[in-house]
Amino acid sequence: MNPPDNETLDLQRDILSGRTFSMAEVIGREGTSFMKGESPVPRLVQVLTEINLFIQQHLVDISGIVQAILFAWVKSDEARVSRYVKSPLVALQEIVENITTDADTLYEFVRQVDCKWGQMNNERPYFQKPGQPPHPDDEFTHESVQIQLSQFLSVLKCHL
Repeated sequence: MNPPDNETLDLQRDILSGRTFSMAEVIGREGTSFMKGESPVPRLVQVLTEINLFIQQHLVDISGIVQAILFAWVKSDEARVSRYVKSPLVALQEIVENITTDADTLYEFVRQVDCKWGQMNNERPYFQKPGQPPHPDDEFTHESVQIQLSQFLSVLKCHL
């Protein structure tokens, strides 16, 4: 950037000559370049948006219920996501691997999916208990959600 010429400096001096000094004016004048090159959207929000977009585009889920619950889990795990701001899909991979490999975590995830299904359909959800066979009408069983997330994980690993 070129320095201002004498004519520009004279014009600025004339404009400012009758004004009293104030911190607000200094901040206002300097503020024009304060965020130059930076996004006004916080980095964590950008990362969460990138992860959610990936989930929307790659997790096969006709009802959108599994996607919604996975969105919520990602958002609630800000500590993990914050560690991977430069590689957000790695954070997503860790979250999904944790769900698919830990039985208790999977059961809780499926329970939340079932609750969301019940809310969306205005029906009583079917809750599968660990070690018990699922209800014949249960759309989201432990096994079906684990398969769905495992397939998503395979796609995710291809994009890392």
